[in-house]
Amino acid sequence: MKLSQNEQIVLASRPEGAPSRDNFKFIHTPLPEPEAGQVLVRTLYLSVDPYMRGRMKDTKSYAPPYALNEVIKGGAIGQVVDSSEPNLRKGDFVSGMWGWQRYAAVNTGDLSLIDTEEAPLTAYLGALGLTGLTAYFGMEDIGKPKDGETVVVSGAAGAVGMIAGQIGKIVGARVVGIAGSDEKCAYLKEKLGFDVVLNYKRESDMSAAIERVCPDGVDVYFDNVGGDISDAVLRHINRNARIPLCGQISSYNLEKPDIGMRPQTLLLTNTALMKGFLLGDYAKSFKEGRAKLAKWMREGLIQYEENIVEGFDQTPEAFMGLFSGDNLGKQLVKVADPE
Repeated sequence: MKLSQNEQIVLASRPEGAPSRDNFKFIHTPLPEPEAGQVLVRTLYLSVDPYMRGRMKDTKSYAPPYALNEVIKGGAIGQVVDSSEPNLRKGDFVSGMWGWQRYAAVNTGDLSLIDTEEAPLTAYLGALGLTGLTAYFGMEDIGKPKDGETVVVSGAAGAVGMIAGQIGKIVGARVVGIAGSDEKCAYLKEKLGFDVVLNYKRESDMSAAIERVCPDGVDVYFDNVGGDISDAVLRHINRNARIPLCGQISSYNLEKPDIGMRPQTLLLTNTALMKGFLLGDYAKSFKEGRAKLAKWMREGLIQYEENIVEGFDQTPEAFMGLFSGDNLGKQLVKVADPE
């Protein structure tokens, strides 16, 4: 591609059910020219995340829906290729939310400078990025696991779930993961040290399975999936249990509301806390959270996995793969090599 052109992926139509390639369109535009206070960034890696599916719906939520025929916004890592700003120089590595495009003119205030001495580039979209921070604040502020307690994590082989489970292990909790393949279960147990891992696809009765592996009940449930799995876990919560409500991937592609168990009685009788949270609410503490995660990584207490899909043109497929369980850990798209 010539340097005079940019390539972007826009939302061509709103998905009905599971997203398909037809919902996305590739377009070519002139290379953006940075204005005062901006730098030109060349994309190296893109993040694809389940929350993006919710923003493809034209419904009210915590963030505005993506507009049709506009660039799909999401996390990215890039390299500065043109700058007149003193705080960012050509060649610097940065992260931001400029989304699915090869180049972007971005306000310097919307970029974070990446320290490649601290961790590999891609970690800043995963373990040290939005997903790692989501696990950190969900566990630290809401879950608050303690030594000897039982922590259950659904979607445990995902980018958020595997970090949340390891945080539970760091404080001495007994951690039970729920994942969707034998390979993922083996990884969580053998590589990350989860105490027990359930393959929900092999369990005919999830409530009975939770009772079997959590004989003392559940003190913390880090909920990434919702649906029947969460209904089963909630039936076994202990008094004063805490439930960080992180994601509901089981319902993201549904066209009608998911009607399931009503949890209010269980929450009331167990004086339990179920709290949804948004990462943006913790923005002032990102530096603290990232420093803590980086320390745990250096000490070998936190490990992470990435699934990197090669090629900008494969971005829609990488995103769609999230909903068929293709990824172990963080799902990324490699767009270009650093210069």
